[in-house]
Amino acid sequence: VQLQASGGGLVQAGGSLTLSCAASGRQVFNYAVGWFRQAPGKEREFVAAIRPGGKKYYTDSVKGRFAISRDNAKNSVNLQMDSLKPEDTAVYYCALDNLFRSSVDEPRYYGDRRTYDYWGQGTLVTVSS
Repeated sequence: VQLQASGGGLVQAGGSLTLSCAASGRQVFNYAVGWFRQAPGKEREFVAAIRPGGKKYYTDSVKGRFAISRDNAKNSVNLQMDSLKPEDTAVYYCALDNLFRSSVDEPRYYGDRRTYDYWGQGTLVTVSS
């Protein structure tokens, strides 16, 4: 299983970026996929996740600004990021939970790094003020 994250870059505050996580070895519509981020000197933190049935979760700081979606044709999961702030600066990682068609209905499960079995290499997002 391989995950390839892309789409990072430098953007001004208030701008937008779309990250993409392309998967191989698993069909993303059958597995939960999450996005996490890690700022310099900080712990990796949960950003958003999408379940096999389409239910979505977001950390509070990005609600209303970020949107996670799935593209089954491309076998990828995207993270649309709008109204970006300098505090969104981080390396963003996508990750896949290897539980087939997970029916776990607990938000904390999808927000926990330990849930995920496979990780992409990360893509850097820098938001300038």
